[in-house]
Amino acid sequence: MPIEVFGPGYQFLPRNEILDFDELVRTVRIGVGLGVSKVRLTGGEPLLRRGVEDLVAMIAAVPGVDDLAMTTNGILLNHHAESLVAAGLDRVTVSLDALDEETFAKMNGVGAKVDRVLLGIQSAQEYGLPVKVNMVVQRGVNEQEIVPMIRWSHDVGVILRFIEFMDVGETNGWDTREVVTAKEILEIVSEQYPVEEVTAAYPGEVARRWRFLDGAGEFGTISSVSQPFCGDCSRLRVSAEGKAFTCLFASQGADLRGCLRSATSDEDVAEFVRGLWGSRNDRYSEERGEVERPKAEMSYLGG
Repeated sequence: MPIEVFGPGYQFLPRNEILDFDELVRTVRIGVGLGVSKVRLTGGEPLLRRGVEDLVAMIAAVPGVDDLAMTTNGILLNHHAESLVAAGLDRVTVSLDALDEETFAKMNGVGAKVDRVLLGIQSAQEYGLPVKVNMVVQRGVNEQEIVPMIRWSHDVGVILRFIEFMDVGETNGWDTREVVTAKEILEIVSEQYPVEEVTAAYPGEVARRWRFLDGAGEFGTISSVSQPFCGDCSRLRVSAEGKAFTCLFASQGADLRGCLRSATSDEDVAEFVRGLWGSRNDRYSEERGEVERPKAEMSYLGG
């Protein structure tokens, strides 16, 4: 979270304004009834939420949740990996944009150390928690890290996903000239290792996947800018205080919290979600450059 905004003395939301664990689990249970089978805890930083392992265990116990994942910056992962596995987390995604300390610091902006993130990844692997790593590639900042990162992921057995630099939120100073496209990234990786494309595992899979021909695993590219995939998107995002968003690039969310706290039955909430989902017409990535609107920050919505 940007220190110039969320520094000492910042007044965070009162606890009663954010969804409690029972409300989050109720949301998941209702979602499963509408066809949801995958749940991801993201952020901000989910490992800062007190008792997050309890939440993981509660969601993992919901019948119909087939895949429970978490996205984290990895700084606290070393301390939580064992308990997350015990609670029922299926896999974890770690955000890591560089191995070089100076470049990493420039990208994350909070003074985090690469070694702490790498230790968290190693700890997750030791406890049997599958790991993926997300790397946002920004021209002029960290594109020189593509080769070190793919070599590292190849050698340690971590699936790396390269993400095109996107105009999420209003504060990252996005410029289309800073986008390193998935096509460019694939060309750079192919110079290091022979690869072949892997068939998508399910409809709407966000990443295009590529397999190393030496059998060492795979990597992926996410091309929201150069090759939008709005038509296949099936993600509903719920913020900490219960706003429901049908697009990562949305400016406002629907008041799911109000519905959860006023609805007399789960069916009322389900009908609210059906109406929200059925009326959505999001396709910002396809309209990029044609429309201008304020957008919620990534630190608020998650990935």
